[in-house]
Amino acid sequence: MEKTSPLTISRDDYDLKCATRQTFEILSDKWVPGLIYLLSRGPQRPGELLRRLEGLSKKMLTQTLRNLEQWGIVNRQVFDVIPPHVEYSLTPLGQAFVEPIALLHGWAQSHKTQVGAVYTQQQSARRAKAKHAP
Repeated sequence: MEKTSPLTISRDDYDLKCATRQTFEILSDKWVPGLIYLLSRGPQRPGELLRRLEGLSKKMLTQTLRNLEQWGIVNRQVFDVIPPHVEYSLTPLGQAFVEPIALLHGWAQSHKTQVGAVYTQQQSARRAKAKHAP
């Protein structure tokens, strides 16, 4: 296995105003990578996004899309028809965000056995803890 070089982040590279920290803040929402991936295929209506991301609630979809819109990653287009029709798409900045998401996807696929094993352990521990909670 090829060894990667360590990250070289200086103290100034991770202050509140730095692009690295802001980018990680965007990614900190678990639904962001999936939404960016789906929107990379073209404009989508909210119902389509809900159907394609298992476990995503309508409330979380709305919050996440609003957040991505504020970051300039997603564009919301409202069509003046009855009933109202809304579509979301990636902005040019959002399109540029697809590449790092694809790299993370590749890493996940390369390590799916290890990641899956840890995930299974965590789920078992959570169930055991909930079973013994008062």
